[in-house]
Amino acid sequence: MKIITFFEGLNPVTQAFIATLFTWFLTALGAGLVFFFKTINRKLLDAMLGFAAGVMIAASYWSLLAPAIEMAEESGGPPWVPATIGFLAGGVFLWLIDNILPHLHIGFPMEEAEGISTSWRRSVLLVLAITIHNIPEGLAVGVAFGALAADIPSASLAGAVALAIGIGIQNFPEGAAVSVPLRREGFSRFRAFWYGQLSGVVEPVAGVLGAVAVIVMRPLLPYALAFAAGAMIFVVVEELIPESQLQKNTDAATMGAMFGFAVMMTLDVALG
Repeated sequence: MKIITFFEGLNPVTQAFIATLFTWFLTALGAGLVFFFKTINRKLLDAMLGFAAGVMIAASYWSLLAPAIEMAEESGGPPWVPATIGFLAGGVFLWLIDNILPHLHIGFPMEEAEGISTSWRRSVLLVLAITIHNIPEGLAVGVAFGALAADIPSASLAGAVALAIGIGIQNFPEGAAVSVPLRREGFSRFRAFWYGQLSGVVEPVAGVLGAVAVIVMRPLLPYALAFAAGAMIFVVVEELIPESQLQKNTDAATMGAMFGFAVMMTLDVALG
């Protein structure tokens, strides 16, 4: 594939940066829907949230946990230790951020904002909710590319690219999920777009940090992969699934999750 050829020969950190720029770009592309639509059908939005959840669940196993277990087996230690410790650590990390950083999930009233109490506006809190969501996504892509520098058989360029493509695809509806509701609340189209794309800016930062961390500290690689998986599963269970079910569009959200899971699984198995 031409996309694989493009990444070959680049430094893993550069690869991670380019890949997460791609995932941010698709967030911005989704946010750009606000220039064409002022509202979005709630059933469609719930299906999109379900799709994002499905992608993240599949990526957590095939792109992160499975390689972490394989790497632990190759090193001769108990294969379940890095996966278990890293996975739980990732969940605890996101739980701490979730309880500290002020944010508001889509569809919830201001009085249900989470994190430290603040006077920040609703728009800022909505963007921060998606930003929290994007931290583990960027980290996952960065760690996947950083693993290539360790020259471990279970870490492949095709697999890292597949993960970036999957995360990017599910970022498209996320961008729209921020910008379109802001437009409906009275924001100008450009301002709503700006806030929507801004939620994805954290991904290149997290991606580069993740790649550098695993290159510098190679023994931590299995833990880092599992850490990213745990952080993503926390987001799915704590945020995406509850939001997608909020308006009782259960079937749309569930089928969206099934489809998202299938897309990410296909990408990872076919390319990785």
